[in-house]
Amino acid sequence: MQTEAPRFVADVMLGKLAKWLRVLGYDTRYGRLEEKLSLECIREGRTLLSRRLVILERFPGAFLIRSNHVGEQLREMKASGLLALAPSSRFTRCLACNAPLERADPEAASASVPEYVFHTYTDDLRHCPSCGRYFWPGTHRQRMLETLRRWGL
Repeated sequence: MQTEAPRFVADVMLGKLAKWLRVLGYDTRYGRLEEKLSLECIREGRTLLSRRLVILERFPGAFLIRSNHVGEQLREMKASGLLALAPSSRFTRCLACNAPLERADPEAASASVPEYVFHTYTDDLRHCPSCGRYFWPGTHRQRMLETLRRWGL
């Protein structure tokens, strides 16, 4: 039986961590953990991530991030058992708005991405249905994968 991947909400101090969790494929909301948002996220089954002890005191299921560096933060989460997605889940969410990416319609993409990207990555273009951004496996993705390898992820 496969369990659902963990979902997170990252405190405003953890913007880089939120982005990298999205890179890894985790559904990660990001913002100021005010009472209303925190309770909404708990109802959604999300784990609250924060660097502030007061969040742990108010929300016992929250996870305290101790490090200042995103690679170490991800390793903290991995060591605690919070990260378990397969590499195939990487690059499946919009890094800006967190929506799941969809395969891009080539005709629509041709007017929105550079011509070389369209011709090189036609089959690998992804589109965010929420914010309209396009993503493809270019050199930026390769640098991100290398960073993940350096971090042991």
